[in-house]
Amino acid sequence: MNRSNFCSVFALLSVLAGVLGDRLTVLRNPPYVTFLDGQWPISGEKIPDLVSLTMGFSVREDLYWPGLSAGSLFQRPRANALIVVRGVDSLDLPKNVTSYPLENPVPFTLDSVANTVHTLFADSTPVVLQLAPSEERLYMMGMANTVFEDLPVTLQQIRRRLSQDGSVLTSLPLTSLSRNNEADLLFLSEVQVLYDISTLLQKHKHLAKDPAPDVYSLELAGLEEISRRYGNDSPQFKDATRILTTALQKFADDVSSVYANNAVVEVVTVKTFEVPLTRKSRSILESKQISKPDSPYNLAYKYNYDYAVIFNIILWLMIVLALAVIAISYNLWNMDPGYDSIIYRMTNQKIRLD
Repeated sequence: MNRSNFCSVFALLSVLAGVLGDRLTVLRNPPYVTFLDGQWPISGEKIPDLVSLTMGFSVREDLYWPGLSAGSLFQRPRANALIVVRGVDSLDLPKNVTSYPLENPVPFTLDSVANTVHTLFADSTPVVLQLAPSEERLYMMGMANTVFEDLPVTLQQIRRRLSQDGSVLTSLPLTSLSRNNEADLLFLSEVQVLYDISTLLQKHKHLAKDPAPDVYSLELAGLEEISRRYGNDSPQFKDATRILTTALQKFADDVSSVYANNAVVEVVTVKTFEVPLTRKSRSILESKQISKPDSPYNLAYKYNYDYAVIFNIILWLMIVLALAVIAISYNLWNMDPGYDSIIYRMTNQKIRLD
């Protein structure tokens, strides 16, 4: 195979990877947050940094990715909502949205973004909601404890919610899906959570007037269970994909409406996560234990990213002061009072002359 054919094959594989692989799709973004059209891949571990940059926060390491253009210095989004959909590499979303291929799809969280919001807006009441219904993981901070206090979070609560009036079971065309199967119920419960969050946001539109930005992070695994149980070519999987696509677009419209088009809504679709061979770190979900000094688990305190800066300032200041003390002591020890001191102007020789 000559060089030109090799380059053609490589370009074709790159295009296919961008079309068929895992995706990062931006459903909604304000006009002052610009995502450029292109097929630039972004690593899964860089998604939290991308969210931080879209919200106007700084990151520890520069993000060398051309998909995000430099934004306004005087405007920042009022909210960011990130939905991770497991079990499918792409959804049939509108063609006018911006989408990028996702490489190295490792598990990630928005803990760093939540920490930044909590640090910079400690005096305000931001809404931070991180939820994974399939794993019953929940973290709420600020106004989220008030706004979403009635939100069903455990599978038992969500399934009880499905039997109530106004649930998705009565409003969505289930077609091939059944409320009697565990995989179907898991998927429908996650769709119910999306609808409930949208409803609660519509009731609390005052959230957009708070000076602190809000963060929403949802991880949906119901489609992955549907795929594992029925297969990707089954009518159940196709119906579930269609229902979830409609629910995501409605959720994006509701969030954008509540925040007056000042919110960024992203969807990450990943077939399966690659588990990295690294030591598992503790999540912000355990912050309640960390805040207790007498915790029986012997947990360390939260790490402050300014630690390195403070350490260097104190270290070099101590070194400079130590060298200054040594230099002053040496000069005082070798000082001639007759020449260097203004107090002892008269030396022994001058006394003899007088």
